[in-house]
Order: sequence, then C-alpha cells, then structure tokens
Amino acid sequence: MKEFSNINDILDFAIAREQDAVDFYNRLAAKARNNDMRHIFEQFAREEMMHKARLAKIKEEGVITLPTEKVVDLKIADYVVLDSERDDMTYEQALILAMKREKAAFKLYLALSEKVDKTEYKELFKQLAQEESRHKLRFELEYDEYVLKDN
Repeated sequence: MKEFSNINDILDFAIAREQDAVDFYNRLAAKARNNDMRHIFEQFAREEMMHKARLAKIKEEGVITLPTEKVVDLKIADYVVLDSERDDMTYEQALILAMKREKAAFKLYLALSEKVDKTEYKELFKQLAQEESRHKLRFELEYDEYVLKDN
C-alpha cells in the first residue's frame, strides 16, 4: 500500500478510491442491458459518491461518528473470479466484479484504519469498511437471487 505522511494524505487516497468506484458503477450502468441492472449500478454509484462526500467533509471539518452494525458475509466473492472490467460483460460477470471491488474496498479501509493513530480515525475507517462490506453483501444477495437460483 502507498505510504502516507498524514491523515490528509490518507483521506485524499480514500476519496480518490471512492471516485474510482463512482466511475466504475457509472460505466456499468451505461452498459447495462436492462433497466433493473442499470438502476442497481446507478444506486451504487450514488452511494459511493456519498462516501466520497463524507470523506471530503471529514477532511474539511474533522471526524464525525457513524453508526456501527454487524454485516453478514455470504463469502460468495471468495469463490468467484473475474479479473477486470470488459465491454461485453454479462450481468453475472458484472456482479462478480462488483463483489470483488467491494471486498477490495473493505480491505483497503481496514488497512487504512491500521495506518492512523487517532482512535477517531481508526473508527471512521472501520465504519467505512463496514459500509463496503454491506455493499458486497447486497451484490452477493443479488448474485444469489439472479445467478445461483437458476443453477
């Protein structure tokens, strides 16, 4: 992982990763083959934009607290593999890639929580990791409902 010299470097890095996620979901939405798929990806783009805005606000104003809750992990993302985004992805492939990206974001925020000293920032990044875990769960449930039910 990149080396950071202060919390602003960490927040800038996290903000950039959230923008990457916004762009990713907007690209998937633009390529969607049906309205349901498009709406799902647009919703995730909006949620990632909210994460980006929250991080920018934290950078500007300081730490805020977020609620914590336990998120179930179905571990589907652990057993499916897709390397990168392609123009001709199926809905199944798009869901797999989205699960993998959310899992990576979860791991990123956990790693960032270990890079900071202040308890408030540690908790912030752990809570953001939890949100990414919740996103992955939503994609896993979608995958289970629309892909695994037919198999």
